[in-house]
Amino acid sequence: MTSETFTQLLASEFPHGFTPDQAVAAARLTHFVADAEGADAFLLRGYAGTGKTTLVGAIVRCLVQLHRPVVLLAPTGRAAKVLSNRAGQPAYTIHRIIYRQQTFRGEDTRFDMGYNRLRHAVFIVDEASMIARGLAYTGSPFGSGQLLDDLVRYVHEGEGCRLLLVGDTAQLPPVGEEESPALQASAMRAYGLRVDEADLRQVVRQSAESGVLSGATRLREYIVKGGATDLPRIAVSKRGEVRVLPGNELIEALVSAYAEYGADETIVVTRSNRRAYIYNNGIRARVFDREEEITRGDRVMVVKNNYFWMEQLQAQRQEGDPPLPLQFIANGDTAEVVRLRNVHEMHGFRFADATLRFGDYDDFELECRVLLDTLASEASALTQEESHRLYESVLADYMDVPSQRERMRKVRRDSYYNALQLKFAYAVTCHKAQGGQWSRVFIDQGYLPEDLSMQSYLRWLYTAFTRTTDRLYLVNWPKEQYLEVEDVPVEEE
Repeated sequence: MTSETFTQLLASEFPHGFTPDQAVAAARLTHFVADAEGADAFLLRGYAGTGKTTLVGAIVRCLVQLHRPVVLLAPTGRAAKVLSNRAGQPAYTIHRIIYRQQTFRGEDTRFDMGYNRLRHAVFIVDEASMIARGLAYTGSPFGSGQLLDDLVRYVHEGEGCRLLLVGDTAQLPPVGEEESPALQASAMRAYGLRVDEADLRQVVRQSAESGVLSGATRLREYIVKGGATDLPRIAVSKRGEVRVLPGNELIEALVSAYAEYGADETIVVTRSNRRAYIYNNGIRARVFDREEEITRGDRVMVVKNNYFWMEQLQAQRQEGDPPLPLQFIANGDTAEVVRLRNVHEMHGFRFADATLRFGDYDDFELECRVLLDTLASEASALTQEESHRLYESVLADYMDVPSQRERMRKVRRDSYYNALQLKFAYAVTCHKAQGGQWSRVFIDQGYLPEDLSMQSYLRWLYTAFTRTTDRLYLVNWPKEQYLEVEDVPVEEE
């Protein structure tokens, strides 16, 4: 494959003429993909509305036509699903591709590095701003515990394989880090890689006409400029893409959104776990009229990584069985309650046996035990004190086992100790929403403290803003933070 061949094919696959930024990026990407002496890694950074997704989709189609191996990855199941829909090819979580589970040996579950057997493949990783270098993975059972390190190592084990990292530097960085290392050329060169890069800054005409993307562009300009002390005013209209929603109209708007788009396409984004807890309780009671603690049809989110239940399934698989769609249940994965039974109390906590359907993983259904106490807690998961209390109570059940090692093994294999910790998923924090997209997004910024970091707030709001594919509601937004403009209806009510 020559650079000229790829250039012609890429232009034919692109739906419209390149903007100047896109033309530069396309030329560099052509060299990266087609030339034997191209870079080992490419960073494609692009703000919302600059055509980043369109360019990546065209590259994927070109590679498929040329029978060049291409692997699409994303940090979360939701982000992988979004990428797959956009690119028209299967996409997977990074963890599923680069790690393999060890055989259980009586200790904690571990996932070793897999081996990349592909040759001259292009690995395309979307939402790369979410990839942590390791600070958020202390004690991780995966590989080295540093996701970016392991990703780079895995990709470049394969002969001639290359890594294309795609992301938006204006979004929230990984927890514990000030910037997104996977989108910084200096961080990637530290791995000994030859790195090329391109930035898409020019908003394409179609996006410029969007109220959501024009608002995101204004927020991004504040972020890039830095040093802002005043909150930006968001342009809103009564029938446009971005609307201000008084609190007394919220329930009606949510009812309409759920009826038209469903719970899977509607989300409330908040700034704290406490606000999410309040919203989830209110939505269940006032929108769905649910009085039960949890019931069939509820949307829930796993709030702590869990390896036990997938390990159980893996052990039951027979040779020739299709691979499981995921290796572990990750913090942030969402599911629908299909069945719920055997609600009971044990070890001072409340549990139930459930069937959960994970829509981001091809509607995979999992039979498991769930912990109900986290549903009614404002904490992000079980507190350290609660976790210790559960551990001690489970351990007490095995005190008749003479061997301490065997007691520990039984605790680690106990279904109560390994019950999935859940919260309702109608409202989530912005970090939990990152990587996903919904038709209807309701943003609640809550109380803004006086010592608020303006840059952190702007990144939070920009990330929340860009979660929607259709319409955005600013809930109880202060008047000084928005500007009402002439209506440009996006659809008839």
